[in-house]
Amino acid sequence: MPSNADDNGSPKPSIFSSISSSNSTSKMDCFISSSCQPITLQFIDITYRVKPDPSTTAASASKSSLKRIFNSDQSTPPNPPADRMILSGVTGVASPGEILAIMGPSGSGKSTLLSILAGRSHHSAGSLLLNNSPFTKQTLRRTGFVTQDDILYPHLTVRETLQFCALLRLPAAAPKDAKLDAAEAVMSELGLLTCADTIIGNTFIRGVSGGERKRVSIAHELLINPSLLILDEPTSGLDSTAAARLVGTLAELARKNRTVVMSVHQPSSRVYQMFDSVLLLADGQGLYFGPGRDAMGYFGSIGFTPQFSMNPADFMLDLANGFAQEDYKGASNSNVKGKLTQSYKLVLAPRARSSVSATALADSTQTGRLKVAPTATATVGWFSQFKILLQRSLKERHHETFNSFRVFQVFSAAILSGLMWYHSRIHNVQDRLGLLFFISIFWGVFASFNSVFTFPTEHAMLIKECKSGMYSLSSYYCSRMAGDLPMELILPTVFLLVLYWMSGLRTDLLSFGLSLLVLLGYCLVAQGLGLFVGAAVMDAKKASTLVTVIMLAFLLTGGFYVTHVPNWMNWVKYTSFTYYCFRLLILVQYRGHPVLISEFHLGEASLELCVGALLGMFVGYRLLAYLALRRIKA
Repeated sequence: MPSNADDNGSPKPSIFSSISSSNSTSKMDCFISSSCQPITLQFIDITYRVKPDPSTTAASASKSSLKRIFNSDQSTPPNPPADRMILSGVTGVASPGEILAIMGPSGSGKSTLLSILAGRSHHSAGSLLLNNSPFTKQTLRRTGFVTQDDILYPHLTVRETLQFCALLRLPAAAPKDAKLDAAEAVMSELGLLTCADTIIGNTFIRGVSGGERKRVSIAHELLINPSLLILDEPTSGLDSTAAARLVGTLAELARKNRTVVMSVHQPSSRVYQMFDSVLLLADGQGLYFGPGRDAMGYFGSIGFTPQFSMNPADFMLDLANGFAQEDYKGASNSNVKGKLTQSYKLVLAPRARSSVSATALADSTQTGRLKVAPTATATVGWFSQFKILLQRSLKERHHETFNSFRVFQVFSAAILSGLMWYHSRIHNVQDRLGLLFFISIFWGVFASFNSVFTFPTEHAMLIKECKSGMYSLSSYYCSRMAGDLPMELILPTVFLLVLYWMSGLRTDLLSFGLSLLVLLGYCLVAQGLGLFVGAAVMDAKKASTLVTVIMLAFLLTGGFYVTHVPNWMNWVKYTSFTYYCFRLLILVQYRGHPVLISEFHLGEASLELCVGALLGMFVGYRLLAYLALRRIKA
């Protein structure tokens, strides 16, 4: 666990005091001091229901109908399915300077409760108060929420990740150097300086360790100097030593007047001793709330005592799963949770409820109940967001765009096709048409397939960062489009440079320039189709399947395999950007040869129609992709 003292025993400077000692302005210092206001989080009788899944409801209704038919019981119609109860009357308090640990077995409602406490989800009933005041959207400015999954860009280093976060999340009035100093100070506080220049990595890319990755996620939220820090199972996937170090770091952060709330599944005894308060859940209901050190005494007072010394967390999870080594006054193990829930409601919940004034409860019932998950407001302007996101996109994306397999794929296709059509002649019309159509199909499939995964793979990151107020959707989208342009156009340019003169196409620079212009425009249109399908479906497998079907339709209607399409199907080809690209490449290569164009029916579509259609599709697909993203974000 990182120590909070230097080698001489003197306390280390805190994260933001180190910023103040640098060449920061007074505006930055003012921001830091104003954002450290202590927060007492009070949640009273939190209830959360969800509507039943329509598919499950339909299946249940069908089974009920079949039963009634076979049983010849037509008298009473089936009852409509009831809402599913996720949380039921959960009550507790989290205070500054303390860690509140929410424990319980899988499916007990821990993550749902944390999402509600962080303001990321609405609750069906109950009161959520901060310092005896109703919860408001402004609270998100002082709330850090660390999700269970570490949603980070794998190719960025730890330092780059936190620097971009600081530039986006800290106030626009703060100078750039002060924001970068804040990132360095947070890394120092969380012991990340030794891996600052190591990439984050993921399952397929080696990077920092699991514990370091979790610390980066915490540092991401710590940059805003939150008064309330909420973490969803931060020790998940860590060994006991790494988990103890991480919780020790959280304890140090809590002692600096922060309120820390975290969920944990099965902590070790060493980790459990660091918890100030514990809330035990089972099936969405509270079984215990109070100081962690008092839990075993409380359970013993109502008849639940282990037969041998054991980790309190293990004993509490046994109780939450309905298992007790000694019966509760003769009761069987089957009703252990029921007895604990009753005791919680009669004894423990009223103690937490008594800390909240009746006026505050009444006000929260009227104004504090959130109907939708709020979103924090971005702190920097749109153009600053665009610039920072563009820089981040270029750093992250160039690894993906120019990976060795993709470059090999392009070069091998260019060389192989160049050898197949080596020095073809202009009068070998059928062969040359085959080459032009191959170029159209290859880059239509290549560009659309590469872009279809863009938004499905970044969906979680986009939702997380937009909800935390890092940037607006429009700035993200525009920066992504601008960042993709130079990288997505380099490979088709190299492809054509290799293939063009090998295959014997028209050698004048004008013809080459026009062919390159057509190919680049075509790639952008195909990329737009992939972006739209990915954003609309937001599932990588389904989106790739849909793109396959669309590109197959475009291949068949491209004008190479079938030139005399039936009249009732003729309209389909006008929806195919492959058709327009193929026609433009033909017009470039066979301009000045009206006899050949007429003989082989090469001039069906005019130059103006082809260019106008591609321009319209370029704008249309990207506009549809943006609208699809807005719908999913909402």
